Amino acid sequence: MDTIAAGTGMDAVTLLVADMDAQLRFYRDVLRLAVLTSPVDRLAEPRGVAQVTLGRGGVPLVVLRHTPDLPPARRGAAGLFHTALLFDDRADLAATLLSVGRQAPGSFVGSADHLVSLAFYLTDPEGNGVELYWDRARELWGHTPEGTVVMDSLRLDPRAFLAEHLPDEEPAGDATGTVVGHVHLQVGDVAAARAFYVDALGFEVTATWHGALFVSAGGYHHHIAVNSWSSAGAGPRASSLGLGEVRILVPAADDLGALRERVAHAGVTAQDDGATLRFADPWRNVVRVAAAA
Repeated sequence: MDTIAAGTGMDAVTLLVADMDAQLRFYRDVLRLAVLTSPVDRLAEPRGVAQVTLGRGGVPLVVLRHTPDLPPARRGAAGLFHTALLFDDRADLAATLLSVGRQAPGSFVGSADHLVSLAFYLTDPEGNGVELYWDRARELWGHTPEGTVVMDSLRLDPRAFLAEHLPDEEPAGDATGTVVGHVHLQVGDVAAARAFYVDALGFEVTATWHGALFVSAGGYHHHIAVNSWSSAGAGPRASSLGLGEVRILVPAADDLGALRERVAHAGVTAQDDGATLRFADPWRNVVRVAAAA
């Protein structure tokens, strides 16, 4: 069957959180995301659970769903490695990085030049990984003779990045041009993840690096990555805090229909309300797909 539509991209990531106030402060105040929807009296669907959607420029990026009765994820379990927020402007990224340094320096865990991108890594108050990054122009990306994207993990000095790109006047926190660029998952077996995300869903392999697999639509360096660095052999996830749902946007209703046929052909059980498809990967990471149009 054909690959997934070239214009496919990522949508907001849902996190199941225990301390809504702490998580909200981190994503709103430290990462400078705007509250887009906040339920009156903190009651909203599903089933009366408090839920807040945050984003930038009106684009949803992170959904916080209050689930304090759930236990923390077990060490070595499958789930979220990080949610990656893609900035289209280095000055905006630098301003957000400065906010991290001022308000939550302990959340910063590293940075890297990946050749295709410049990335800074954080951990939120409940241990969910976050990447803040900026892409180099596609014409500057290298490719192997086989057509895969050349990526690496080289030293990137965050202080030098700030010195070069921090603007004289701080950009507005609700600036446009930020999206969920990719989602990186922890899985129990990379080969099984490839069978699901490539063979069943139709993403294309763009790179492998130290055992991790990177897949995308339309030639992007990656929309989804999977690794088993600390989760090898993990089975289906038990209900826990952390990743609630990964959302994917295909360009149009016809593309959603094509994906509907793909997952049915692959024997993937999906909930289908006509507007969205909802299913789980082999580790019970929930994926919801809708048409952008």
